[in-house]
Amino acid sequence: MRKKQFKAESKKLLDMMINSIYTHKEIFLRELISNASDAIDKLYFRSLTDDSVKLARDDFKITIDIDKDNRTLTLTDNGIGMTAEELENNLGTIAKSGSLNFKKENADNENAQDISVIGQFGVGFYSSFMVADKVEVVSKAFGESTANKWTSTGADGYTIEECEKEDAGTVITLYIKEDNENESYSDFLEQYRIDELVKKYSDYIRYPIQMEMSHQVPDPDKEGEYITEIAVETLNSMVPLWRKSKSEIKPEDYNSFYKEKFMDYTDPQLVIHSKTEGQATFDALMFIPENPPYDFYSKEYEKGLQLYSNGVLIMDKCSDLLPDYFSFVKGLVDSADLSLNISREMLQHDHQLKIIAKAIDKKLKNELKKMLNNDREKYNKFFKTFGLQLKYGVYANYGMEKDGLKDFLMFETSNGDGYATLKEYVGRMAESQESIYYACGESAEKIALLPQLDAVKEKGYEVLYFTDEVDEFAIQMLMEYDGKHFANICKDDLDLSTDAEKEAINKKNEDAKDLLERMKEALGDKVSSVKFSNKLGSHPVSLSAEGYVSLEMEKVLNQMPNGGQGVKAQLVLEINSNHPVAEKLEKADDEQLKKYVTLLYSSARLIAGLDLDNPTEFSDILADMM
Repeated sequence: MRKKQFKAESKKLLDMMINSIYTHKEIFLRELISNASDAIDKLYFRSLTDDSVKLARDDFKITIDIDKDNRTLTLTDNGIGMTAEELENNLGTIAKSGSLNFKKENADNENAQDISVIGQFGVGFYSSFMVADKVEVVSKAFGESTANKWTSTGADGYTIEECEKEDAGTVITLYIKEDNENESYSDFLEQYRIDELVKKYSDYIRYPIQMEMSHQVPDPDKEGEYITEIAVETLNSMVPLWRKSKSEIKPEDYNSFYKEKFMDYTDPQLVIHSKTEGQATFDALMFIPENPPYDFYSKEYEKGLQLYSNGVLIMDKCSDLLPDYFSFVKGLVDSADLSLNISREMLQHDHQLKIIAKAIDKKLKNELKKMLNNDREKYNKFFKTFGLQLKYGVYANYGMEKDGLKDFLMFETSNGDGYATLKEYVGRMAESQESIYYACGESAEKIALLPQLDAVKEKGYEVLYFTDEVDEFAIQMLMEYDGKHFANICKDDLDLSTDAEKEAINKKNEDAKDLLERMKEALGDKVSSVKFSNKLGSHPVSLSAEGYVSLEMEKVLNQMPNGGQGVKAQLVLEINSNHPVAEKLEKADDEQLKKYVTLLYSSARLIAGLDLDNPTEFSDILADMM
């Protein structure tokens, strides 16, 4: 037996490895399985040119054994194994990677193109010491007659001695730590936990990962009683669904994968399976859910795609792969081009990630465009569920993404025949129409009752119905579509009158200047002005807004937590010059006029969906006049 000490630098690195590099202790199993897979890859690679390797591809496997009594977890592979020298070089020198050397040495060998070496840093093995206070490695290199055992309890050093082992390969035995008040290390001696970790991190390792599993089954001899049945089971699925040819995969395969992987009980609305080559080479499998996740609109919701490197899970939710407007997308990306940090838990830099994210964004938009053009019913269903996110995308980041999203937006309209895109609206505009007209409200039904709508519809113009809080903000950011500017029909500056009509209403307001000023004085600073209008159809009164802030903006901004309170639209009280109420106002004395204008103002606020300033005053005046 040879007793060895880690170098001082290695002791420091080992301590840092155990306590700092890895975020989660469970990562150790991923690292050991990845190393075992690399060892098998090397022997398989050798078998392509060396007839002395008698193992076929199907003979390779990784085995996991649990011994609760002795608190050991053992991983066995029948890969290429290590000599005593390799044990010392690869395990005795921290951060020395045999896998990385193998990759460099065979970079130009065309037979090695199918070999995806996972471990490149030589540190993953030492993650074992996060859960074990002693580690034994028994290994026999292929073609060697003797085996060797490497043993270490951590920073104190290690020993190497000859031992017996019949076949080539490596056996790693972890002596699991005792539980303490902070950690339950015994969890790593439970079958269900190991099964869970294999499926989470190593489900797509190309070789079978096997373990004895016990299950309770009905006793055939005693009704109502159960017996324990033990069988060797393969824990991993090995071949990733996303690496299969699309022609091999049935819709139900995609649906089953989605529901199991992303814990949904309904099939996805859309499946997007793609392989991209070029600046970045990666496979992607993405899903648009039927319904939003239960926590989608909460602070707890985390967007992101699962990120794999050569089939090994690196991040469960990589948020950088999806923009916020596609935060509802579920799925994964698998790439061998990623530059990972030493723990393989995060990316070392994000250049490749940005390229992948850009490609994913483009792919998602192309698929939505196909759906919009070829399956409108399906797109309508999608938009009802997730269209709000696309609207936020137009508004967010100062409108940086507006051009890429504007053609996906849809709105109900005054035509009453369902949703219309902006392109469809502009395509059916009247020749005389210069603007895209819209109105805001809680629902299409309530917008349809707005007094201002009649005048616009009488001109034969269609009106977009904005029923989401973000709609008007998004459109303000968009500013125009196909050269047509947006116009709010409830803004004071909207005027569809002919020159003769304009002249007549201007004269009416000029002649009633004194009356209008008295009404304005009665309302004080509640409105910026009072005027007669010819654009209210048969309705007696309405409120419009002048300036940038509309009525809907005022409501939305004042509902925001810690911001926007006190924002007020500059309101204009418009009274229908052709309605009998106008004549009534002209004949009223000062006391009556004050009551009339208060009732009209309160009525206009109710029509606009605004709260009354003084409901009691409104009720008292109404009762008094009755």
